[in-house]
Amino acid sequence: MQNALSKKKVVVGMSGGIDSAVTAVLLQEAGYDVIGVTLTLWKDEGEDEKRWQDRSCCKVGLARHVAKQLSIPHHAIDIQKAFQKEIIDDFCESYLEGQTPNPCVRCNERMKFGHLLQAAEKFGATFIATGHYGRIRYRPEQGRYALYKGLDQEKDQSYFLYRLSQKQLAATLFPLGEMTKKAVYQQAAALGLPYEDILESQEVCFVTQKDYRAFLSENRPEAAAPGEIVTEEGEVVGQHAGVAFYTVGQRRGLGIALGERTYVTRLDPSKREVVVGSEEALLQKELAAENLVWGGGGLPEEPLRVRAKIRYRTDEQQATLFPKSNGAVHVTFDAPQRGISPGQSIVFYDGGEVIGGGVISKTNA
Repeated sequence: MQNALSKKKVVVGMSGGIDSAVTAVLLQEAGYDVIGVTLTLWKDEGEDEKRWQDRSCCKVGLARHVAKQLSIPHHAIDIQKAFQKEIIDDFCESYLEGQTPNPCVRCNERMKFGHLLQAAEKFGATFIATGHYGRIRYRPEQGRYALYKGLDQEKDQSYFLYRLSQKQLAATLFPLGEMTKKAVYQQAAALGLPYEDILESQEVCFVTQKDYRAFLSENRPEAAAPGEIVTEEGEVVGQHAGVAFYTVGQRRGLGIALGERTYVTRLDPSKREVVVGSEEALLQKELAAENLVWGGGGLPEEPLRVRAKIRYRTDEQQATLFPKSNGAVHVTFDAPQRGISPGQSIVFYDGGEVIGGGVISKTNA
């Protein structure tokens, strides 16, 4: 955790989960004047009656319960309209365009941290804090803050945080960055929190109890645009209900039998085609990425060796980054990667430090 004077005010983003609850406790024990804030991002029908363990990232009831236990003030701030525009609409449009979005990355950048900073200003707080597993360090020789992976490699969330700005990093505390999840559970047990009954928030909080395809059907009826399932050679082998309902790497639910394991290898919404092939066809070594952010000196001027992560639940892989004149990058991996998906984020690491990242725009670049 960054060093700071005790009794400084800090706004803690209390999602209603164990991680944010323990974050509030640790900061209070460290001498901070803690203010709990829950951002109401999404409210599905009947949410008021949901139990605490429901898979949502804005469980106001538990957040209030923890705040009451700690005798700290708690505020719920409704940002549903902004969340709908910036996150949900973008999520739906990305699938309609044949991409696989990262709503949590976008939410951290455009919603959570920005609104928590606004709350901090309103309540006269110096810092904000969340229960993310990441670490922030100040690099005096470069005059900037740097984002690092959390100590617990299994829980590290730097992939979702790579787009945070210098202003956001400078004001943020990540108390859990130096902890393991096991230690966090031990803290929760000591507090008497019902941690065994509370499931961890799922990646897409607003989908809640539904499959994303059902969510798309309800929110974008035009997603149900039937078309053909074709092989890489163009042979028609089946029909589909809509390109938006498929993702690269998908094997189940295709409704076809080609005598071997068959996967979605790419999507072509302009032709309403779902392209399928063998597992080998999923392996690719190159991609292009755009909409980039850099933690240090900006876009590298020369090819750069990096470790790159193409989705949250995969390990980083050795690669070479080639800068382009338009600010985008071309990335070549040492070994083929499985299921590279346009719309997903690619994050670049140097050891434990996040040095940049962007959005995958195409494969075989």
